[in-house]
Amino acid sequence: MRLKGFVLGVVLVFLTSAVSFAGGVIKIGFFAPLTGFAAADGASAKHGAMLAVQKINSNGGILGKKVKLVVYDDGVSSQQAVAIARKLIQQDRVVGVVSGSYSTPTRAAAPIYQRFRIPFVVAYATHPDITKAGNYVFRVGFLAKVEGRAGGYVATTMLHAKRIAVLTMDNDFGKALSEGFVNEAKKNGAKIVANLSFALGEKDMTPYLTKIKELNPDLIYCTGYYSEGALTVKQAKQLGIKAQLFGQEGFDSPMFLKIAGSSADGTIITTDLNRDSKRPIVKWFISQYRKQFKMEPDMVGASSFDAVYILAEAIKRAGSTDSAKIRKALASIKDFNGVTGNIHGFTAKGEVIKPVVLQKVENGKFTYFGVVDKEDVITP
Repeated sequence: MRLKGFVLGVVLVFLTSAVSFAGGVIKIGFFAPLTGFAAADGASAKHGAMLAVQKINSNGGILGKKVKLVVYDDGVSSQQAVAIARKLIQQDRVVGVVSGSYSTPTRAAAPIYQRFRIPFVVAYATHPDITKAGNYVFRVGFLAKVEGRAGGYVATTMLHAKRIAVLTMDNDFGKALSEGFVNEAKKNGAKIVANLSFALGEKDMTPYLTKIKELNPDLIYCTGYYSEGALTVKQAKQLGIKAQLFGQEGFDSPMFLKIAGSSADGTIITTDLNRDSKRPIVKWFISQYRKQFKMEPDMVGASSFDAVYILAEAIKRAGSTDSAKIRKALASIKDFNGVTGNIHGFTAKGEVIKPVVLQKVENGKFTYFGVVDKEDVITP
């Protein structure tokens, strides 16, 4: 039965390439949370992917063919992500897939793409097990521990914090970020005066922040998505906390700024979108995003753009829709000029190596604060 399943997988991969190529278009699969609590991020991811396809097709497509994005809503559900994977492979017959979703659905779907040898590029999901599915899985976003490590490096060497409190969301995303942060901060001599956690969807951060205020830290490292992040900075300001508030990519959303209002000013985050970059690809992305979607871009949209764009580049370099050739081309990409920065390349495990960007909220907007490109910090 195992042999039969393997043969079926090989046949499906062959049909995937043949049908997509013969049909006059090259199909790339895409899934994101377009409904549910993460719908704002899902919309950003879809917008970024759409812009990538638009740019690719305006430049002649790939191998003389237009790219078609086949989009599905996973609702942040593992079950839906698995069903989508089977549909993209067996029904839509895509040549590659991009995840514009969170870690839970992405992690569930990754082994399926690996089994059927479909190149799978993850935009921003952070769980370490995702790329462990195999050599057909690549991540253009940061591994959570890498971003956390960069945060610890910034907090201690750039912001010179000595006493640090950690307030983290109690899920895989928050735990991995805070672990990387704490390890680096301690290594650099900082004292962690508090390490508190809260549940996803928490609305009242006051009890945690009250405890932290009593400890008088220099800096508070906060994890969470845009909703938890906005409530954290808002309630911190209401309590009169003077410590530097330091977040991460989960805060990188127009919704964070909208919910937090003026309380967001002064907050620094680690992310992978430099809105003040002078590089043409970034300026094009930001201007088109604003023009077409009437809103500010965020790291989710930028990461999804890069995921689609780098997959298309790999197909182009492979000169074929053969999945093995695409995978090999992805693995060999170096110094790719992405919206999220210069992608130095991928590790043998498919993890991206690229700079970590720092943004600071000033007058209700994310602005450039700095960058971390120290090899031993950004390398997984």
